[in-house]
Amino acid sequence: MTENMGIISHICRAYASDNEELKDLIQEVTIQLWKSHQKFQGNSKISTWVYRVTLNVCLAINRKKKIDTEPIKSLDIEDQIDHTEKEQIDLLYKAIKQLNESDRAIIVLYLEKKSYQEISEILGMTVSNVGVKVNRLKDKLKTMING
Repeated sequence: MTENMGIISHICRAYASDNEELKDLIQEVTIQLWKSHQKFQGNSKISTWVYRVTLNVCLAINRKKKIDTEPIKSLDIEDQIDHTEKEQIDLLYKAIKQLNESDRAIIVLYLEKKSYQEISEILGMTVSNVGVKVNRLKDKLKTMING
């Protein structure tokens, strides 16, 4: 599980509005992974299953509440990141939070350096559809960030 904590925390960060919500999402994902680990059938890589569970938990929780797209509170990022890079990352996550749920899932997986094939397996889409959506989302995010 610890080898997948980066996966879990990056996805949860895209759906959390502050540090407390981030911690709550990570905790809920961890609980769901623990509860459902016996259901994992080995038909895919364990990381694919972790992505799927994490996304499902985040989407379910966000459906229960209205997503606030006002400016987000700053989230803790590794101390090694300089101030300018932190500002750029915060802007990126602010823009990502304005996307609809399915687009947000696609871009988070893309930022996790998942291949189009892996994204298609995780989200149940065709590889070509993933490619089209990723390119459109990159353009949309650039416009949102740069104005």
